Amino acid sequence: MVVKDEIKGATRSGEFLVQRGVIDQELLEKAILLQSAEVGERRKLGEILVEDLNCDRHAIYRELANIYAFSEIELDDEEINERRVQFIKNLYETLEKEDRNLLLTNDILPFRIEDKSSDTLLVLTDDPTDRERVLLAKKLRFRHIEMAYARREAVKKWIETVYPTTNEFLQIIEETTNIENIDDGGGEESVDEEALDQEINQSLLTNLIEGCLLEATRRSSSDIHIIPGVNNSTDFHFRIDGKLQHWHTQELIKPEAIAAVVKDRSRNIDRFEREIAQDGFIQRNIDEHLIRYRVSIIPIVATEYKRKLESIVIRVLDDRKVITDLKKLGFQKQAKKDFMKAITKPQGMVILTGPTGSGKSTTLVAALHQVITPELNILTVEDPVEYLIKGARQIKISHTLDFEAAIRAILRHDPDIVMVGEMRDKATADIAIKLANTGHLTFSTLHTNDAPAAVSRLFKMDVEPFLIAYAINIVVAQRLVRTLCPECKVEDTDLDLEVPLSLGFSEKEIENTVFYKKVGCDKCNNGYKGRAAIHEALYFTKEIRRLILDSGDDIDEDAIRDEAIKNKMLTLRASGRERIKEGITTCEEIAFATAED
Repeated sequence: MVVKDEIKGATRSGEFLVQRGVIDQELLEKAILLQSAEVGERRKLGEILVEDLNCDRHAIYRELANIYAFSEIELDDEEINERRVQFIKNLYETLEKEDRNLLLTNDILPFRIEDKSSDTLLVLTDDPTDRERVLLAKKLRFRHIEMAYARREAVKKWIETVYPTTNEFLQIIEETTNIENIDDGGGEESVDEEALDQEINQSLLTNLIEGCLLEATRRSSSDIHIIPGVNNSTDFHFRIDGKLQHWHTQELIKPEAIAAVVKDRSRNIDRFEREIAQDGFIQRNIDEHLIRYRVSIIPIVATEYKRKLESIVIRVLDDRKVITDLKKLGFQKQAKKDFMKAITKPQGMVILTGPTGSGKSTTLVAALHQVITPELNILTVEDPVEYLIKGARQIKISHTLDFEAAIRAILRHDPDIVMVGEMRDKATADIAIKLANTGHLTFSTLHTNDAPAAVSRLFKMDVEPFLIAYAINIVVAQRLVRTLCPECKVEDTDLDLEVPLSLGFSEKEIENTVFYKKVGCDKCNNGYKGRAAIHEALYFTKEIRRLILDSGDDIDEDAIRDEAIKNKMLTLRASGRERIKEGITTCEEIAFATAED
């Protein structure tokens, strides 16, 4: 009876969302189907729409709050001043620590006492319809609690201002000045592992590494670089918005000791092996979220030839940053239209190209989320797996099941949609194209400079032209460019006109475009904040397929490109020009990102 009431209530809320144009009937039916199939405690309709069906969280929860007559507070319009911060903090401090933590982790913000009634407290949250949150808010000991809706990101920003997150590991290091100089004598022959263990345990290196992982995650870094320096120093860098930034230099500590601590905290890595490349992983629960770190260790040359130094790169895999909504990828109009057409076909191949770090995996994961439904069997083969994809079966690669064997196994596993992490060689490409030609929608990546080059690459891997022509739906080349900080960017009134001309701007376009330049402030990284994608989407029309079939002994990339441009395809550089016209990046950034074109 309770289950029926829950579904009935969800249906009623969903019908309101349909009536108000927030979702369509098809999405509602999918959400109710998913909800009815859940065992045990069922999630609410809003959660399913956001988490499983990629709906915009703000749009859904704002409308649900409106349906149930909760008011909305636009926190971005409210001033965060010291008086308000102290008022909110005092309210939190009236609670027991356990209750206070529950309010903070559930994003419940006591905001103000209502003017008309001194015993009524206005409390903000991103889901005022949640009964559990209402009960938690009542712990604030006011006679009346009035719940209101506010955007989740805004609530978190205010809570962060009241209770700034601290890096407890780095605090310990700052409070302690006695970090000893660990000296193993300079050669492998003299390494006393037991003594090294004792020194590491006595020192604060553990806190340094744990603090580094925590800080990198909170700063939204994609990678951590740990690089041995001279005179027993080690440099730590974070990659933020695609660029390495120095974070910390640790003096007076042997790099070997720091490497040993990283290895001790990593799975699948042998601490005592110093002469081979090793890959492993770390998992940590940070700010109530499970974060995974992929560890790569490579031996490097040292100035003292007897020393065994290693470079360490740690990739931060934060599932909270996974984009599941294609709208947020920033496809321009024609590219978005062609991409949606390609991924909604029942079969064929969708290929993403670009160098490492160009966002190929992000786009593939977003595309998969667009087509995932409970009725389809979706399999992925990646080495390594970066992000966990809900609704897909991700095959685990190991020494007993390698990449090629896993792809072959997929053919016998009744797939509907397949993602092949990368077409590395002819064998991989052959199987991927076979899947695409036998009724499966197949996603994969290649390392090429632009979209037409992907056709040449497959041709040079000895894939038959007719297979290329009929298997592929679309090839998308992608780059990531840094976006200007909206707080400090200014119009570039001294721009050298040769720069936009070299990017393909016409004189008329230059006259009608406002160009901006970076400045730099305390809210950005040297004038830039965040990144946006530029795309070159080569959709396979009949004419493109004919050009490939008639190619003979060589693929004519220029002819393919020219034909695609006739069909409104933007090249990477043309896509970049549009980003400049939008005022979100600079000529220099587009020139750098498309330098090979």
